[in-house]
Amino acid sequence: MPAQPPKNCPWCARSLPSVARHAPGGTVCDVCGVTITTPWPSETQLDAAYAGFYRPASGRFSGPGDALLRRSRTRLARRLDALAPPGPVLDVGSGDGTLLDALHAVGRETLGLERHSERPDTRAVDIDEAGGPWAAIVMWHALEHLRAPGAALDTAARELLPRGILAVAVPNASSLQARAFGERWLALDLPRHLTHIPARALRARLAATGLRIERESHWRGGQVLFGWVHGLVASLPGRPDLYDAIRRPQARRRPLSAGKRMRILAIGTLLAPIAAFASVLEVALRRGGSIYIEARRA
Repeated sequence: MPAQPPKNCPWCARSLPSVARHAPGGTVCDVCGVTITTPWPSETQLDAAYAGFYRPASGRFSGPGDALLRRSRTRLARRLDALAPPGPVLDVGSGDGTLLDALHAVGRETLGLERHSERPDTRAVDIDEAGGPWAAIVMWHALEHLRAPGAALDTAARELLPRGILAVAVPNASSLQARAFGERWLALDLPRHLTHIPARALRARLAATGLRIERESHWRGGQVLFGWVHGLVASLPGRPDLYDAIRRPQARRRPLSAGKRMRILAIGTLLAPIAAFASVLEVALRRGGSIYIEARRA
């Protein structure tokens, strides 16, 4: 059964109206514009949603996918190491530990926070129990998974060392692709994504913490081009699932025959030029499918 819905917005903590305004994925807070997943999932439902196919030990993606993911995390680790002052790094939502490994490789002491993990450098606690202070805190597509993301962002700002860096990436609920695909948008990812945050809400909350935004990118946060290709494919009859098609068999939501998988991949390839044009447009308009921000403490 779903959990009791929150009475206050998980992002801005204001009281939610008794008559809700709806958007794809849930109900909208009239104050901050964040959409709250409705129905609000219970812990049992979330445990089931994160189990099994979501992140199998064998890896998630077929072909070069996992290698590309490791390479992108290596670049992020090197960038953080260059930007942040000396000290440890906290990775909120560390997943399988790919970024932790990359940070270890550049000589940083690290801690990861994750719902379930058997790694010795990872703990299953909230950010306010993680200690600190930290030279850098990474929230890479993590805030949308938290029950109280606004409070978690406030805690992160407080726990940074002087000149410390907070790196945040979230799906952008005000992106062109979110508006174009609605319930078919890849980054809704229900019920795991509990809130759907527009770029302006993220900027406003960071400004309220006193951090200074040094970089904002509507491309670096990932999922931009693939979000468009996935949405275009899912708009066809039968709603083919490109995300399942690029994943390993153990990481798929449902079984997929080799023939059907090849057809879906071929359709995605044919639609890729349209997706590329749409990606360039939304990035140019600063309404990309994800938003990445680096903010520094004074």
